[in-house]
Amino acid sequence: MQDGILIGEGVVLDARPASFVTRALAGLLDFVVIGVTLLVFVLVTGEWLLPEVVMGTDAGLIVYVVLTVTVTIGVPTTIETLSRGRSLGKLAAGIRVVRDDGGPVRFRHAFVRALVGLMELWATFGGLAALVSLTNHRGKRLGDIVAGTYAIRVRGARQVAAPVVMPPHLAGWAHTADMRRLPDGLALAARRLLGRADRLATPSRARLAVDLAARVERYVAPGPPPGTHPEAFLHAVLAERRDREWASAQREQNRAKEQAVLLHRLPYAVPDPRD
Repeated sequence: MQDGILIGEGVVLDARPASFVTRALAGLLDFVVIGVTLLVFVLVTGEWLLPEVVMGTDAGLIVYVVLTVTVTIGVPTTIETLSRGRSLGKLAAGIRVVRDDGGPVRFRHAFVRALVGLMELWATFGGLAALVSLTNHRGKRLGDIVAGTYAIRVRGARQVAAPVVMPPHLAGWAHTADMRRLPDGLALAARRLLGRADRLATPSRARLAVDLAARVERYVAPGPPPGTHPEAFLHAVLAERRDREWASAQREQNRAKEQAVLLHRLPYAVPDPRD
């Protein structure tokens, strides 16, 4: 089974599961954040909270249960729901919890993860979660298995689209080919494919390239040389169209400058004092 995320276009994006070390680091950071929050809460409410808990009264027992549920279930559930799977620890480690289909987690998924985590994280000090995570090919712990989620590695920086370049062996053909204007949607789809090709699963990448190349070829005559790779054909068409449009824009700009000079020239050869 190939790991990936199926997006709305029916394309599978490669999504590498987060490593065990990265998940452990994120979990440790989250534990520190929750611990600091709990410490601040205890210090603020210590005057009436600690005596009740120490004396073992009914009020103290209720406070203890509420506090335990809040720290172990309420806080993680709220953070993962509001952040769509990116708590502070996961944000720092560069990972995100997503559903098995690649979609963002919701309250149900976050709640199940936190509820199961009460046993595998808090009761066993993370030992059970570590054991299950190490034996799962996606690094899932029990909470992920029950909730249908897993952690993926995400890049913190903005993705830079791969540049469109002219394949050298197609340059001669592209310069002489007749290329009509591509529909905006088709040109954008081809550009997106080339920009994220290295992040697509191989079957989806090949299928999309063949489909888009066939659609773009309707606007090009003559067609590319036999045996041309679909992605190379798309690169050649987009690069040639870009160069032609840039050259056309340059000609229009030069023509506009010439017309501006004529419009500002004085009639009847009267000398311009600014010259």
